[in-house]
Amino acid sequence: MDMYQVDAFTDRLFGGNPAAVLLLNDWLPDSTMLAIAQENNLAETAFATLRSDGDWNLRWFTPAHEVDFCGHATLATAHIIFTEKQAGGPLLFHTRVGKLWVSKMDARYSLDIPRLPPENLDKLPEEISTVFASPPAAIFRNFENIFADLGSADAVRRFIPDLAAITRLGPVGLVITGQSEVGDSVHFVSRYFAPGAGIPEDPVTGSIHATLVPYWAQRLGREKLKACQASARGGLLECELVDDRVILLGNAVTFMKATIFC
Repeated sequence: MDMYQVDAFTDRLFGGNPAAVLLLNDWLPDSTMLAIAQENNLAETAFATLRSDGDWNLRWFTPAHEVDFCGHATLATAHIIFTEKQAGGPLLFHTRVGKLWVSKMDARYSLDIPRLPPENLDKLPEEISTVFASPPAAIFRNFENIFADLGSADAVRRFIPDLAAITRLGPVGLVITGQSEVGDSVHFVSRYFAPGAGIPEDPVTGSIHATLVPYWAQRLGREKLKACQASARGGLLECELVDDRVILLGNAVTFMKATIFC
């Protein structure tokens, strides 16, 4: 069985966010797909099957469990289908969060994901009530993550996560974000922690931008935004809010093709 490893949201090896990709004729047992994800020990392993209508079904597993939504592994999967299967037109993936489209645009890909509007919170969950030295400027959530606006990009970069506390959120992750300084090359910065899902800090996360983009679009009064995820590997994303969808532009590079036995 062939398996690929792809660095997503980057145009160079060893950058962006790595994901494993398996294109299957039929689903493997859930326990086997989880075991493969655990063996890979990457943030996500993606499994895709070709449908009779030419679309794809897509699922994602972390080392801890199956997840509902992953952007970078979707981009990685599309990259493999385009490069290894010589797909021509846009790809449509059927997932737990609905339909996701990926189109090829010259040297980059356009990832079309659902808009997940921020839901305001009055206070932080008890599990992480003490992780910030000062109260965030705003706190909100979507169905899978808590978000905290720390007020500045510098505060995001300097933040030292209390992973033990964040782990108590279980599968729910914590996203921190902040506005960049005037004149910076990006509009906002973020970081993402999900230790309860087996991801201490994710390098570059497409799915969180389904909520970050509408949040910052409203705050900054613009629909096209440039974003930086300030992890150790780092990543840059060009984003656009279009009605009820978020468009992310990025690249991907194949790191490895392997044969696995299971």
